[in-house]
Amino acid sequence: MYAIIETGGKQYKVAQGDVIFVEKLDAAEGAEVTFDKVLMAGEGADVKVGTPLVEGAAVTGKVLKNGKAKKVIVFKMKRKKNERKKKGHRQPFTKVEITAVNA
Repeated sequence: MYAIIETGGKQYKVAQGDVIFVEKLDAAEGAEVTFDKVLMAGEGADVKVGTPLVEGAAVTGKVLKNGKAKKVIVFKMKRKKNERKKKGHRQPFTKVEITAVNA
């Protein structure tokens, strides 16, 4: 069984045992998290599509790690003006292992 969940403004297709990287959640490592925004759940011909959410469906997972992604360099330059800006950005993430899909 798989489900499509929404978290952090993004949508993810998940199944039991999957490991996903989502936008940072306010949960400690080893904690259980529940995703209530399930947009679609099921398998094969038995698929439930929500309008906009599936009633009573939830996906649970275990937080494996909180961290930051690799650094992305943001460089802005205005030619002929000697104006340059160099910044770095590391996006925080949470690594989650899906333990159960309840639909």
